[in-house]
Amino acid sequence: MFAKIYQPAKSAMQSGKGKSGHWVLEFESEAARRIDPLMGWTSTDDTTAGQVRLTFETKQSAVSYAESRKIPFQVMEAHNAAPVAKAYSDNFAFRRRKPWTH
Repeated sequence: MFAKIYQPAKSAMQSGKGKSGHWVLEFESEAARRIDPLMGWTSTDDTTAGQVRLTFETKQSAVSYAESRKIPFQVMEAHNAAPVAKAYSDNFAFRRRKPWTH
């Protein structure tokens, strides 16, 4: 049983970064997935894969949890995007590369 610890990105429905500061410990599956012949659903015998997702306030608390339970883990650092300064008036600027039209 192997776990990855990461900070999830904001969803596509979010414009801000609220509720995105937590860390997640998620297990990766070693068991093979199989397709149910009747319904076509994907299933596995390993319930920890995809069903167990633990959230923590800090990275250190997630790491200490994994170490205390002797779970092998990998920490994936977050990629922070650089903020882009935008203003509404830039739509009408003369330095605009493409002309503004409807």
